[in-house]
Amino acid sequence: MPVEMTRTRFEELVADALDLLPVEFAAAMNNVVVLVEEANADDPSLLGLYEGIALTERDSTYSGVLPDRITIYRQPLLDMCADEPEVVDEVAVTVVHEIAHHFGIDDEQLHALGWA
Repeated sequence: MPVEMTRTRFEELVADALDLLPVEFAAAMNNVVVLVEEANADDPSLLGLYEGIALTERDSTYSGVLPDRITIYRQPLLDMCADEPEVVDEVAVTVVHEIAHHFGIDDEQLHALGWA
């Protein structure tokens, strides 16, 4: 049975996960916004999604672009967890996973590092 949690509480968990980032990583994040949505219309099982130009791919021509987007999908995360502590852990893993993409780390590297 999915965990029941208000959107406000879920957004607090996402903010808490962002607060866990080392200061140097948080300071290095550039032109990126983190959002919470209910679910991805194309893939309802998706937990998070990074859309943008990774920091490692930006060059001197990078300017005047909309912020990168990291979207954390609330309902799939609640559906996969048994209780709130598990949601806390899964939100943190998902946030770190998507931020890693912002820094140019791909899924293969993340899997090798244990951030599946």
